[in-house]
Amino acid sequence: MIFGKYVNRYYLKYGWMLLLGVASLVMVDYVQLIVPELYRMTLNGLSDGQVEIDGVMRAFNMDLLLDEICRPLLFVILSLVVGRFIWRICFFGSAVRMETDLRSLMFDRCKELSQQFYNENKVGGLMSLFTNDLETIQDCFGGGILMAADALLLGVLSTIKMARMNIWLTLFALVPMILLGAVGTVVGRAMTKRWDTRQEAFSHLSDFSQESFSGISVIKAFVRETKELMAFARLNRDNENANVEFVRMSVLLNILVTLFVESVLCIIFGYGGYLVHENVFNVGELMEFTGYFTSVIWPIMAIAELIDMRSRGKASLKRITDLIETKPDVKDREGVEDPGPIKGKIEFRGLNFTYPGASSPSLHDVSFTIEAGQSVGIIGKTGSGKTTIADLILRQYNVEDGRLFIDGRDVNTIPLSVIRRYTAYVPQDNFLFSDTIQNNIAFAVDGYSDQEVVDAAKFAGVHEDIFEFPQKYETVLGERGVTVSGGQKQRISIARALMKDASIIIMDDAVSAVDTKTEENILTALRQVRAGKTTVMIAHRVSTVQDMDMIMYVDDGTVAAVGTHEQLMQSCEAYRKTVELQKLEEERRGDLNA
Repeated sequence: MIFGKYVNRYYLKYGWMLLLGVASLVMVDYVQLIVPELYRMTLNGLSDGQVEIDGVMRAFNMDLLLDEICRPLLFVILSLVVGRFIWRICFFGSAVRMETDLRSLMFDRCKELSQQFYNENKVGGLMSLFTNDLETIQDCFGGGILMAADALLLGVLSTIKMARMNIWLTLFALVPMILLGAVGTVVGRAMTKRWDTRQEAFSHLSDFSQESFSGISVIKAFVRETKELMAFARLNRDNENANVEFVRMSVLLNILVTLFVESVLCIIFGYGGYLVHENVFNVGELMEFTGYFTSVIWPIMAIAELIDMRSRGKASLKRITDLIETKPDVKDREGVEDPGPIKGKIEFRGLNFTYPGASSPSLHDVSFTIEAGQSVGIIGKTGSGKTTIADLILRQYNVEDGRLFIDGRDVNTIPLSVIRRYTAYVPQDNFLFSDTIQNNIAFAVDGYSDQEVVDAAKFAGVHEDIFEFPQKYETVLGERGVTVSGGQKQRISIARALMKDASIIIMDDAVSAVDTKTEENILTALRQVRAGKTTVMIAHRVSTVQDMDMIMYVDDGTVAAVGTHEQLMQSCEAYRKTVELQKLEEERRGDLNA
């Protein structure tokens, strides 16, 4: 069995199933101990020709064999079949339900955790919690209850029957078992540490495998298969060594169990044979006593397995508990109220921001205002802080009070769900799900028509591309959208954002993978469909933002200049140089194409 903050509740929740399982186990253990008595009767009957039943000696014949031995044995067999079926359903069924509930709790927590958590924890490591560790908890919950209850019930009943037959022989048989319990406790502690090491090694291996499969095209393109295989082999050896260390301890425990059990059998046959010689026991009674001890062997083995299982379970439960108790960095404060629909005004007031763990700020003294309904372009060098501005508007990270406002309200006083409900986002890394194109476009919307999906795709300039696929909008994309090109992936992501029809849309370098003609068509459609709604376009190309109502030039974490394209050409030298360099690049490309 295993106990912990997030497991104990399930002993109560599924208590009725567990009690029914224990009741069926009591029946099974009780009838199971009838078998040694039948062995005694049969052996004594064959050797002496008569059997003592209820204090009366009766001749051992066919009628007695059928009535007193075969018929009870059939009852025992039927009871064992029914009882074992019931306790399996109860114990293992409740364990599966517990695993399902705990997995849901873990997934809910993962949905609440902030972006910073996923920056620090890899997908492979998290998946190992949902697979290996959770499976270990399930085994400990169902199998642990079974072993603990069975060891207690069968062990106590067998010991009582053994003691009634001969107290001294029983004591001689149980002394090694007490020593086994003490040794098993020490070994179990060592096994807990080794299981934790094993799970960590598996987590690293899972991380590496997941990352390698996701980046297999890059590995092949740079001909780094051999290097990756060598790195995988190293992690695989670490995982192997961790498993071998744990198995060594497990085998040591099993050897100790076998040693103690066999030593007890030597005691029983040695001292028991002496009792037969002294006529204290007859042969049938010695066989009966041995049958009871054989029933005790399973509880002893169960105790050893419980030590092993508990060692694994404690380590896995600690890892799962750490996940569940991880607090999200970004969360609603107490007392926040839904302000109603957001119109789309955004204001930064002297905002400074440093990413968690970073040594230098990414933004400093950033101030600007975007009026509701404005289209605003943000442009600047790589790493200047453009994406950071988008992340803060979306509340991916915490900001100081009085620095960021939406519709005139401090962003910290608005529920996260409200901000994100009225905001659509097209990230740099355009993530698509392994689902149909239609479901990807309509991901953020409940209750939509096929025509709405088509309209969004047309505005994003991807409708014609989709119609070239054999299954059209029902085409299932590969993992992370690998079956479509970079430009198609971007446009499907834009369609998904447009489908939401949010008050604010943030597009982070969203048209970088399309040609200038397609870009122009998309921007024209955006001006049409986003009229009266706030649009924030982050870009590297000036052509993407030059027709916006306002352009912000970001340089080294500060807003260096704000204005229209014409105003910035006059007032901002860095912006003007950017425009001239991009024009020169376009001219060179034109000359090369000519």
